[in-house]
Amino acid sequence: MSDAVGPHPSFIEVRKPYIFEHQLRHAMDAIGMTEAKDTLLRLQGIDYINEVRLALNMPIRTFNTAAVYYHKFRLVHSDQEYGWADAALAALFTASKIEDTLKKSRDILCAAHNMKASPADQLSADDPIFEDRAKIIIGMERLMLEASGFDFTSRHPQDILVKFCKHARLPKDTVGNTAWNMAIDLYRTFAPLKQQRAVQALACLELSARLHDIDIDSIAPGPSCSFNYKTWAVDRQGIMETLLDLLDLYTHNRSATTVGPKHDLDAFITIRITMNQEVSANSLPRYTQAPPGDENASLAKAEKASPFTATVTNGIKRAANGHPKSKSSPFLSHVSNPATPASPSTPAPVGLRGQNSTVRFMFDPMRAGEEKEEVDRYFRVEEEEYEVEVEVERPVRVSGNGNGVRSGGGAEKEKERERERERER
Repeated sequence: MSDAVGPHPSFIEVRKPYIFEHQLRHAMDAIGMTEAKDTLLRLQGIDYINEVRLALNMPIRTFNTAAVYYHKFRLVHSDQEYGWADAALAALFTASKIEDTLKKSRDILCAAHNMKASPADQLSADDPIFEDRAKIIIGMERLMLEASGFDFTSRHPQDILVKFCKHARLPKDTVGNTAWNMAIDLYRTFAPLKQQRAVQALACLELSARLHDIDIDSIAPGPSCSFNYKTWAVDRQGIMETLLDLLDLYTHNRSATTVGPKHDLDAFITIRITMNQEVSANSLPRYTQAPPGDENASLAKAEKASPFTATVTNGIKRAANGHPKSKSSPFLSHVSNPATPASPSTPAPVGLRGQNSTVRFMFDPMRAGEEKEEVDRYFRVEEEEYEVEVEVERPVRVSGNGNGVRSGGGAEKEKERERERERER
């Protein structure tokens, strides 16, 4: 039988519509990203995307998509593999194609340069200085798509936020405008990766209403609430998690946001205390989709989430988002190669997968799981246990004079040898 190794069964990548907190922390640990460095790169990149987007007069939906692609890209690639400014512009370039607001890579680079340049140093898009960086951005576009699993679906909370504001009859000039800016600030956190757009919109509306001291009975759970949470497939836990994510942003990085500098820090701290009291009174977890038994799910122990993965749902009617977990990837939805197992603590570099094998992208997680089970049959190690009887000689019995004498049949043979020696004498 030949010992030749057959073809690699390839890697399967499944799209990731939602990425929860414990998966985010697992991904950060896998690429060696610290919390402080992540916060710095995240805020710098999103702010850069927003500034260039405004310079090019691109709509808010392009900003939303670019921010999501930037987040997903950073979860897969270490910061040593790219420059954060190039990654931000590549995310905006990719989003401009997806949202049908196409801009050339040179146009985006030119706008980013002219933002900080004096009128005398303004350049045109066809300047040769942008040639090298344009190639880098075009090359990173493929990595952006791969990091998202070629998931072209987008969630925009702004349009539904306007409808909720009108439905609840909240003031447009105060609560509405602040909630709109909060929906932009929300993309400076990972909340858009974890929650659906209705949860994001309701969280922004509630926090805006609390900042302006407006009655929130029309949007908060209760007899006067004008929203049916089940109809929109939302729950209080998801809204509370998004609220706390926003409050963390405004209390720790207020100057890097749009809404933060317009309000006092004490106002956010007061709201945070109120939210903490509600969490404690209702025994709500800090992160709604934390794995069962995770002691870090509580509000007091939210510093470090467990990398344990579980089949979870995000919302009341949402489909399960727990696809088969790969041992060579920080995400749940990667289906790994069964021939090369690895431990979760030592994930394989994502960029190296396509060098020695094929990476295929699937949109149906059920089909990916069925294919993985089929391939596993050819790499499963089967063992069989059986017993074999082996004759073993009896041990030598030492006599009183020190001569070794074998027991049983061995003693008879020893006597015959003694007789032969006497005859020879």
